[in-house]
Amino acid sequence: MVPLADLLLFALAALVVVLTPGPNMIYLISRSICQGRAAGVISLFGVLAGFLVHMLAAAVGLTALFLAIPMAYEILKWAGALYLLFLAWQAVRPGARSPFEARALPADRPRKLFLMGFLTNLLNPKIAVFYLAIFPQFVSPEHGSVFLQSLVLGFIQIGVSFSVNLAIALSAAGIATWFQQHPTWLAVQRYVMGGVLAGMAAKLAAEPRQGV
Repeated sequence: MVPLADLLLFALAALVVVLTPGPNMIYLISRSICQGRAAGVISLFGVLAGFLVHMLAAAVGLTALFLAIPMAYEILKWAGALYLLFLAWQAVRPGARSPFEARALPADRPRKLFLMGFLTNLLNPKIAVFYLAIFPQFVSPEHGSVFLQSLVLGFIQIGVSFSVNLAIALSAAGIATWFQQHPTWLAVQRYVMGGVLAGMAAKLAAEPRQGV
């Protein structure tokens, strides 16, 4: 199975990505602020269902891909590094919008809250590229079943993302207010996040090619 050091590094990568503002974070914060914590949590369970779809698709797809195309590791490695650099730029670029600037959303019933959370995550390009470009770098045929490795990594990513997003949904209003009162810290957070993402991109690009 996947070595412990790789599991810890993957968990860190998943944490950095979930903390990077994207459609999931913006939707959950806006929903929690506009309709309350309960609505945010219901929406989060929809997001969780979307993660399961991404994970299963990656597990099945990677098993077939790595058996058919040995060069897939190298291609996906550079795609992952470029995507991390893109996220780093998005974090520090001039005029970047804070996810804590909530959008006005109408009140919805629980079923629609779940569905919108699901669709927001299912169609989230950040999560799709994470599973296509970054996720595969932690899977190796040398460590056993690619499918089982993918499931283990997928559940780690889901666990990290769910924990962070739950904390955000439950404290969205307070966090948004705090950042409005301390705008300097919002800028600091953006630059720290950009630096961490750029560092991860450099590390990923420097990784030696894995054998299959």
